[in-house]
Amino acid sequence: MTEGEARDRLQATVSRETFSRLETYASALVKWQKTINLVSPSTLPDLWARHFLDSAQVFELSDEKRGLWLDIGSGGGFPGLVCAAMAKEKAPDMHFTFIESDLRKGSFLRTVAAEMGLKIAVLTRRIEDAPRQNAAILSARALAPLTRLLGFAEQHLATGGTAIFLKGATHAKEVEQALEHWRMKIDLVSSQTADEAVILKIGDVRRA
Repeated sequence: MTEGEARDRLQATVSRETFSRLETYASALVKWQKTINLVSPSTLPDLWARHFLDSAQVFELSDEKRGLWLDIGSGGGFPGLVCAAMAKEKAPDMHFTFIESDLRKGSFLRTVAAEMGLKIAVLTRRIEDAPRQNAAILSARALAPLTRLLGFAEQHLATGGTAIFLKGATHAKEVEQALEHWRMKIDLVSSQTADEAVILKIGDVRRA
């Protein structure tokens, strides 16, 4: 998928105001990337396809329209900031918290969210050291193996909450390894942006 195709697809599925917020985000990310490694430099030419559209599909998989959305290991803000931008109009009763231990990345998240007109909370600490969040939705992208992510889900999801994780070509092996230690309800959804990638939608997480 080309950058133009990714932009067109997003522009066709969100409002003009939401797309404007995403453009503000993209501009800020390119600016900050010069001093902070927010995304892999090789992906900058494909920012809309590799990061924005990839993140937008996470929001579309969420069944929740209210409560806390917790994005962990947020880094440059994917998928959380894209989901927050979309939720401002489509799920205004949902609020967002980001956990990112890097102080500079936390500063970026706060600054760009304000520029986008979004109200978010950012916890600049390790995920395992954060107080229990009781989140309705927990999201993560390119953070850790599934087994470790499920530990974070157990810690921070509310009862009945849902975890949404973007995974690449190794997802089948990660699921197999996770099932040695965990039980869960899991749906695998094919990614719109990469042939071998999937989105894992997980609920009822409990230790085996």
